[in-house]
Amino acid sequence: MHVTTLCLGALAFGDATGYEINKMFEDGPFSHFLDASYGSIYPALTRLTDEGLVTCRTEQQEGRPDKKIYSLTEKGRHQLGDALGQQLAPDKFRSEFLFTVLFAHLLPRDRVRSLVDQRLAAMKEKVEDLSQADEEDTPGMDFARRYGHAVFAASIEFLERNRHLIEEAAIEEKAHA
Repeated sequence: MHVTTLCLGALAFGDATGYEINKMFEDGPFSHFLDASYGSIYPALTRLTDEGLVTCRTEQQEGRPDKKIYSLTEKGRHQLGDALGQQLAPDKFRSEFLFTVLFAHLLPRDRVRSLVDQRLAAMKEKVEDLSQADEEDTPGMDFARRYGHAVFAASIEFLERNRHLIEEAAIEEKAHA
């Protein structure tokens, strides 16, 4: 999905600065879906403004640069609808954890155990975060939160039941003399 569509989607929830949009992707409601960075968000916002899909107003701040606040236009709302109506690309799953455990047979058993323990702790934290609904959630946000909760819970269950498969494949460390 294009970063311009991501920005339009963020602005569909209300006016925002580029910083606020970035926060939505870093640790906000969009953090579980797609990546967007300052380096892609600001050029996209400029392009969207030039195309009349968003407007930009400036607020002066004391002792700091002016704040640019972006708003979705009606034309932008239609563009977002058109973009959301397009065929979706297949999901891509990227995981440094899974890449590393591909080589469990080359790693010390303690390292593999540590990797699994760290992954379990992180996933349990995500399950906890996704357990709490927000009153401001739209039905779609609630569905996505519940879906994420189910995926992480299933991953935890899988790891707990099957960790022995990669731990047993790891190298048994030899005692040093």
